[in-house]
Amino acid sequence: MSLLFNDFKSWEKHCAETGEPLYQAVLEYEIDQKGRTEAFIWENIARAYDVMKDAVQTGLTEDMKSRSGMVNNGAKKVAKAPVTVLSPEFQKLISRALGAKEVNSCMGRVVAAPTAGASGILPGTLTTLQELHNLDDRKIHEGLLVGAGIALIIEQNASLAGAVGGCQAETGSAAAMAAGAIVYCLGGSVDQTFAAVAITIQCMLGLVCDPVAGLVEVPCIVRNASAAAIAFSSAQMAIAGLNPVIPVDQCVAALGEVGESMERKYKETAEGGLANTPKAREIESFVLVQDVEILPDETEES
Repeated sequence: MSLLFNDFKSWEKHCAETGEPLYQAVLEYEIDQKGRTEAFIWENIARAYDVMKDAVQTGLTEDMKSRSGMVNNGAKKVAKAPVTVLSPEFQKLISRALGAKEVNSCMGRVVAAPTAGASGILPGTLTTLQELHNLDDRKIHEGLLVGAGIALIIEQNASLAGAVGGCQAETGSAAAMAAGAIVYCLGGSVDQTFAAVAITIQCMLGLVCDPVAGLVEVPCIVRNASAAAIAFSSAQMAIAGLNPVIPVDQCVAALGEVGESMERKYKETAEGGLANTPKAREIESFVLVQDVEILPDETEES
């Protein structure tokens, strides 16, 4: 796939030379490489954000119980909890990220950003950010384009998939997208935006993908909430001027390296980690179909 840039350094250089905002290069990529009109792109981004907001609302208002029984309205429990650990805003962030991801686990409609397994992170962070800072939808839409550009570069140089790079690649990339989008939406510089990405990757590096019973429920849902929290903390550090020390492109390279060296059992196979605990195996034996009858191939002679 042809990209307008292959790394963050090139993207930063492009913005410095043209004076364009970060999202503009991603918009041009969509127009030039995919043959879409600018109006079409903005309309679809708006539609995607509407779906994200709907997922948050659905997760917090409707009955969210998965067929496995592992999902049971966790988002609503957090939203209604009488004890607030940090602040009401933090409580909202966590419950919204949980809610959107629970919708996915209960077969509802979500935006895979960048994957369905990480579909609670951007909705949770961006709806909370918009409410806290009274941002208009257009600014959030621009932030989503910035997030998409971040994902393009991570995909090019590492991976976005848990089956390839572990959970660090899946929820890690979504958290990096969110952190970068947050800094952009709050008026941070290009350098600060990419610092947020670097800090986020540093925080998420090494996280394995170990879904219980092979279902994208446990620990995936709670990891969406923790990744949303990391996105905000990374954005706060970056916009304050904290230096991540390791450049963002080198952080992405490290993400790829760790993903490649990770054993297969830690890459969405449900063979290791939490998926291999006694309780997980008990759940697996209960929820998965056993003794499936294999029918003969239709091409076989009777």
